[in-house]
Amino acid sequence: VQLQASGGGLVQAGGSLRLSCAASGRTGSSYAMGWFRQAPGKEREFVAAISWSGGSTYYADSVKGRFTISRDNAKNTVYLQMNSLKPEDTAVYYCAAVSEWGPPPQNWYRSYEYDYWGQGTLVTVSS
Repeated sequence: VQLQASGGGLVQAGGSLRLSCAASGRTGSSYAMGWFRQAPGKEREFVAAISWSGGSTYYADSVKGRFTISRDNAKNTVYLQMNSLKPEDTAVYYCAAVSEWGPPPQNWYRSYEYDYWGQGTLVTVSS
């Protein structure tokens, strides 16, 4: 599976961005998808995850209520709608895929559980 993240950019605090992650390759398999981010000098951290069906979503406390993860399996694309952005949201955002036959959902916050990664897209939030 190849993942291509896009949609990053520069936005003022309080603004919004929508990230996209397009999947290609073995997209016929059932994959849960996650978004992670890595700020300069910090470790990669979990942002959100969504099940294959889209029926279950999970969020980091830091983004809960502001970010929404969704997916369109017909387009093989996962989205991250980011609202009320803060300067501390500045980071490179990565999408990742994990088989739904793999680790249980409660482990989807762990980056090492994921099988495939996109290249990242930079989000910069100015104050």
